[in-house]
Formats: sequence, C-alpha cells, structure tokens
Amino acid sequence: MSVKYFHLTVKEIIEETPDTKTFTFWHPIHAAVSYKAGQFLTLMPVINGQKVRRSYSMSSSPNKDASIAVTVKRVANGLVSNYLCDHVKVGDAIEIMEPMGHFVVEPNPNKERTIVLFGGGSGITPLMSILKSVLPVEQSTKVYLVYGSRDENSIIFKKELENLEQKYEGRLRVLHVLSKPSYTWTGYKTRINQASAVTFLKQDFAIDIATAEYFLCGPEGMMEEVTNSLKIFNVPADNIHQEHFGSGILHVEEEDGDDSVKEQTVTIQYEGTDYQVLVKPHETILEAALREDIDLPYSCQAGMCTACMGKCVSGKVHMDEEDGLTDKEIQQGYILTCVAHPKTAGVVIEVE
Repeated sequence: MSVKYFHLTVKEIIEETPDTKTFTFWHPIHAAVSYKAGQFLTLMPVINGQKVRRSYSMSSSPNKDASIAVTVKRVANGLVSNYLCDHVKVGDAIEIMEPMGHFVVEPNPNKERTIVLFGGGSGITPLMSILKSVLPVEQSTKVYLVYGSRDENSIIFKKELENLEQKYEGRLRVLHVLSKPSYTWTGYKTRINQASAVTFLKQDFAIDIATAEYFLCGPEGMMEEVTNSLKIFNVPADNIHQEHFGSGILHVEEEDGDDSVKEQTVTIQYEGTDYQVLVKPHETILEAALREDIDLPYSCQAGMCTACMGKCVSGKVHMDEEDGLTDKEIQQGYILTCVAHPKTAGVVIEVE
C-alpha cells in the first residue's frame, strides 16, 4: 500500500514546559487523518531549503480529541525540534506522512482490563494518547501511569494529568517519579528502574502484576529495567509493549566467511522504474538510494516504523533490526530498507 502525504495547518501551540510545546493541527479540508492511539506522525518541514523528516508520537486521542496533536521536546542541537519550537506559528502548514506505528491500543467497550503505562520524559506522549482513548470507552478498565521526569518544571501534561485523574477517579492513578526534584517535593525521588518498578507495582498499585498489560516508552535503559522487573512476575511477553525513541543509525557488524558485507548492486523497483543502486559496505539500501536522489518513502530510519518497507524478491539481505516487522512479514520476504544491507549479488527490492 502506498504511503499517503498531507499538508496540515497549525491550529494551536501550547507551551507544556519551558522546553516542550504541543502543536495541534486542523484536519485537511476534504479528508480526516485517521490514526490509532499510540501511533506517530512524521513531520516534513523545510529547513534552510532542505526537506527533513522527524517522527513524533501523537499526544491526542483519535476518539476523544477533535484535532491531531504532537508534543515536541527540544533536543540539544536538534535541528527539527528547535525549528518547530522557535519558528513554527499558528497558521503555518507542514507536510506530514500518514500516521504509522504498531505501539497501539484499540479501545473496546466490552473489555475490562488493567493497563500499566511506564513513561520517561517525552515518552509520555503516546501514553497520553492511549490513556485518553481507553478511559472514556472501557468503563471498567483501570489505568496506572508511572511517569519519570527530572523535576517539577519538566513534567509534561502535569495539569492535564491532574484533571484526568480527578475525572476518572478510581480508574486512573498517576505516579510521578522525579530524579532531581526541589526540596519541597514530597513524592518519589528516584529513577524508574527494576527495583523501583517492583515497588510501584506491588506497594503503590497492588495489582495482579502477571495479568496486566504494559506499555513502555522512554529511555532504552528505563524500558529494559522495567521489562526485567516484569519478568520476575512471569508477565507474558505478549503483554509487554515498547515504543523505541531515537534508536539512532544502526550499523551492521562485519561477519566472518562468505556472509561478510561486500559492495553490491541492488535493483530497486519503485513507481514503475527499475533503479540500479550500488550499496557500499555498512551502507543501508535506503541510504544508498537517497544518495542517488531516489525519493523512497521513509520515516524513522531506525527500523521501528514501516514507512520504508519493501519486499525482497531476489537475493538475500541482512537487517540490523527486525522489531518493526511481524514474523509473518519477514517470512514473506518483507524488509525495512533503512536497516537492510545486501548479503548476496542480485538483490531485487520491490517498494510500493
């Protein structure tokens, strides 16, 4: 299925913290942008004459909020986050790629479950979308949020979370965990790690840990620690969902023997044209295509979304990261060009 693109107009800009802003958008005039709670949006602003892409999880709810919203936290020296926070104004139009991502919850009014959310920093954004979507629909479901921040001033959605906790009293519990709070802070002063996660689950929430569903989004180290704590209680792997932010560029390691990475020519079949692309060692197929000015679809460049998905119909490829694909998709020959390298000669990739 081909990727859809839209131009969205900024409706409102909300300052959440000194370094974080929420941007809400009008839907296109002739079509609403559909999405699921927890998905991300790829923004494609033009900065210094160059179109760049960055993915941001939506903090809005598809069944609760009238407007799409992304919440952007400044990153030190971050090209796009600083551009958005400093230069984008109400009324500006930004090109976006359709919503994507598998870190989703689809509310069901017939369900009664316990959902536990662990977030750190800007990782709160998809969790906010999830809890705002689930609570109005699943009247018997309980949601617990553990949210780690640096200090009181860096808590994103602080007031909104307070209001939601009051609105859904008895069904929403929010636990703030600060690593460097002021001396007046009376809550937890710690980080979210294996030991503290166990404390939150057993003492603060007192839930049936093994049967709950878990959604984690934040620093990789935090998610690993929480996952380790859940393993202690034999939580099924299918009940643990993670969203990976900022995974960065992944590099394939040199392999021994005949499988070592070599320079190969890859054929990319895209929009009715066959492109011959020379892929250098340790260069991904996507990187090689972009170097040749072939405008393939892509978004995260970390193997986590599926915007760059193609199908390998000949030859073999190696992927640095496979989490973005299901086992069935991998068996059918689908790959993610942003983390794929040719292992053999004669590789042919179909990109829809």
